[in-house]
Amino acid sequence: MANSYDFIIIGAGISGCSVAYELSKADKDLNILIVDKLPDVAQGASGAAGAFLSPLLGKPNEFKDLVTNSLKYSTTLYKENFADIIDNCGTTRIPKTIIEQEKFQEYIPFMDFDYKKDEDVDGYFFDIGTVVKSYDICKKMTKNDNIQTKFNYEIKKLNYDGEYWILNEELKAKNIVLTTGVDMELLDEFYINIRAVWGRRIDITTSTKVDYNYHKACSLSKATKIDEDKYLVSIGATHHREKSGVDDIEQNIEDLLTKANDIKKLENVEVINQYVGARACSIDYFPMVGKVVDSEKTLEEFPYLTKGTNVESKRFSRYKNFYILNGVGGRGFVLAPYLAKQLVDNIINEKQIDENIKVDRLFKRDVRRIKI
Repeated sequence: MANSYDFIIIGAGISGCSVAYELSKADKDLNILIVDKLPDVAQGASGAAGAFLSPLLGKPNEFKDLVTNSLKYSTTLYKENFADIIDNCGTTRIPKTIIEQEKFQEYIPFMDFDYKKDEDVDGYFFDIGTVVKSYDICKKMTKNDNIQTKFNYEIKKLNYDGEYWILNEELKAKNIVLTTGVDMELLDEFYINIRAVWGRRIDITTSTKVDYNYHKACSLSKATKIDEDKYLVSIGATHHREKSGVDDIEQNIEDLLTKANDIKKLENVEVINQYVGARACSIDYFPMVGKVVDSEKTLEEFPYLTKGTNVESKRFSRYKNFYILNGVGGRGFVLAPYLAKQLVDNIINEKQIDENIKVDRLFKRDVRRIKI
């Protein structure tokens, strides 16, 4: 079989492209292939993303720490390697209600990033705020010499022959990384539960100049000048748990424009593009990263796991050279590069992955519900 690779990454959104990029940086001799059933990178949720990067506000907790570390890493990565397709213009966060305004005051002692009061909109301006071009970032991440791509390619059969993973009986790989978002048909494991949260984005032209990013009930991007008194602006939001919530295109466009106008009055608006995508979220909101636990083999060896008996994760059986990065939700362009770095460091350098994001936690939680 001629089509042989060191790594095949299944899924060409920001997670898959970030993994390919980090693998390529880690070892220039690796032969990497990204496959996707769609015609290009970032055609699903990543393509529909507004790709706004901003801090998570709140009191200290493990998820906030994850977002903070990810934002620092990802923003630095984008600025140092893709400066021409990002805009680190800053973001003003605007509390939606008096209660939110009061909460912000409580969060002040725990701020991870510099900010200042934005008196014009009664909000708070963060220098770290950035917007990236989602498609262009994914495209550039996959342009390294040792990364190949194969699009419009649906995997119908995936099996392990003892040495290689075989895809559709025509591609083979020493390692598989699954980054397919909400589409998890290739991995039948009870503990890998993904729920879809639907996001929307529209691109508009307007005569209103927006000087930097804003976030309130939606995100409003800094304007890009395209003509005299004509600017390109993106408006995005991630809210709906059901697909039906985004099916009414006209209503959703009106809804986004209403929310954007609550931030800044937009004049002479023309909608030129609209996008809808399902963000993949885990049950506990943390992403899932690492080598996948083989639940059937693990339960054969440790059936008492279903009774709540503790077994160290290092003793679990796992699929040979089969990894996952998923569940990044609406913060994909913040989380994915940082998570990809952790995953690649684990694969190449055997560094430990943070326990909060390992797939093991989901297996340990859900295995108690299994009846043998």
